[in-house]
Amino acid sequence: MGFLAKIFRKRKRYENNADDWENVVYERDHVDFGSESQRSSYITNCLEQMEEAAKELNLLTGEYSLITSYLTDMEEIDALPESEREELDGIAARLVAVEQEGEKYRGKKNRMTDADYYRMREQEDEIQEGIGKLKESEGYGDKVKHDLRRLDMERHAYEFRRQELETILNNLRGMSVIFVTAFLLCLAMLLVLQFGFKMDTKLGYLLAGAAVAIAVTVSWVKYTDGDRELGKIEMDINRLIQLQNKVKIRYVNNRNLSDYLCMKYGTDSAASLERLWKTYQREKEERREYAEAESRAEQYRRQLLLKLSKYRISSPERWLGQPAALVDRREMVEIRHDLILRRQALRKQMDYNNSVAETARGEIMDIAEQYPDIAAEVRKMVEDYKM
Repeated sequence: MGFLAKIFRKRKRYENNADDWENVVYERDHVDFGSESQRSSYITNCLEQMEEAAKELNLLTGEYSLITSYLTDMEEIDALPESEREELDGIAARLVAVEQEGEKYRGKKNRMTDADYYRMREQEDEIQEGIGKLKESEGYGDKVKHDLRRLDMERHAYEFRRQELETILNNLRGMSVIFVTAFLLCLAMLLVLQFGFKMDTKLGYLLAGAAVAIAVTVSWVKYTDGDRELGKIEMDINRLIQLQNKVKIRYVNNRNLSDYLCMKYGTDSAASLERLWKTYQREKEERREYAEAESRAEQYRRQLLLKLSKYRISSPERWLGQPAALVDRREMVEIRHDLILRRQALRKQMDYNNSVAETARGEIMDIAEQYPDIAAEVRKMVEDYKM
């Protein structure tokens, strides 16, 4: 029966420990305090728990004191005379206003990047000249490309006409061969008729000769005209090629100049550079206003710090980060509520760690009382342990 009770007692202790993870439980039923190693390990474990609790308390106490001083400062501010509070609120309100100006600038979308801004600032004196050069280069480039296209179309027209003339000349040469061949055949037939059949072929000779003479003459005139025109066209084509080469050189030089200007000013066109220049001018003005606002904000911060330093406020600089709370009572109430909740949470943690330390200390004292023969050793371990 005692064995079963022992089993159930252990099971109940295990279930309680599993259900409650916050409570520190000491179980020394199975510790042999006659063994130096076991008792030393057990007591050292208690001392380590005391050390851990002390470290936590040190951190929590600092944070607790900070929050308490913050709440005390709020009470001090709320207790200021009306005239003093109005003056303090006025400084804080001006600080809030200039800080909101800065926030408006920082929150602005489509701002220039610092790289673009500082590059434009370095080239500020020559940007407008660069825009003019880029526009001139782009305009000249368009004209050159137009001239190149016109010359190319004109050259293609001449090339087409040359091919036509070459075809005509080839045809005329072929026709001349046909005329001569036909004349020779007619001449042969007339000779056969004259000598073979004893016919009078004088008229045939005259007609054949006249026909071939006329045909050859016409062909020759056309061939000569075509050949003359072909020569002129080839000269025109050569002239166009030379002219195209000159225009191409201008085009390449102008394009290289445009590329260099775009590289120099970090843009891809005169229009883009002009837009960037206008953006820079707006950005410059906004940054100037922002710098002035920051300067005024710094001035108001010094005034606020000086004003708060006149009162019994432990950390005047703390209010520089939230001047709106001095102006808006509702925000001050929200901050106070949040601080109170945080202090309560810290108080709970401090109480817990105090309880842990006290429980561990009580366990060590109980061991010393329960085992008088090792009490001196326990006291020495406590004295020698560095926390």
